[in-house]
Amino acid sequence: MADIISVKNLSKSYGSVHVLSNVSFSFESGQIIGLLGPNGSGKTSLIKILVGLINDYSGEVLIDGHKPGKISKSLVAYLPDKTYLASYMTADDAINYIADFYDDFDKAKAMHMLDVFQLPHKQKVKTMSKGMQEKLQLLLVMCRNAKLYILDEPMGGVDPAARDFILETILKNRPEGSTILMSTHLIQDVEEVFDSILMIGRGSLLMKDTVKNITASGKTVNDIFKEVFSVDWGF
Repeated sequence: MADIISVKNLSKSYGSVHVLSNVSFSFESGQIIGLLGPNGSGKTSLIKILVGLINDYSGEVLIDGHKPGKISKSLVAYLPDKTYLASYMTADDAINYIADFYDDFDKAKAMHMLDVFQLPHKQKVKTMSKGMQEKLQLLLVMCRNAKLYILDEPMGGVDPAARDFILETILKNRPEGSTILMSTHLIQDVEEVFDSILMIGRGSLLMKDTVKNITASGKTVNDIFKEVFSVDWGF
């Protein structure tokens, strides 16, 4: 099976600050992957490189065999960690906006999910709560029939009940055979759905393995995370 993500000797700096240093890894299709690391570890820069938002890096990055660009963007559905929708947009506006950009977007499904999520069709984004905005953005991502879903902190800043709802939505609407790369700090809440994990600290790859392998001793992913980062990060 071809790798959906392949990264070789990836490095990225902002001036004299190195945020990624010689990172290499690959993943086959069909997995749910946890991208784990403390704030400032390089996760968001890695994600932005994978989705084609950062281009000035060294090394090789391939998404389903393609360099980040027009083709790869048609294969990837990306959920950023911050709201990107214009404040004046309504939910219907947002759905129409995304439908114009992506051929794989299921507009009818999105309109139906608005009602399932109990989101008003005509309410403007600027008057929505944070939870409503996150539901809307998640809906827009999961109504695409993508090969790869890259989700940056999809459950950050919402209550436990909303977290369960978001996770259930991701799992139920994931197309068969697709891959999910999810960055999260809420390891304990979601580790049960991960097939593999990728841990990054201070721009370096610290661990890449299957959950089955790293939990064989009886420890949880959260336990392993705390052990890996306990010395330098104070966990």
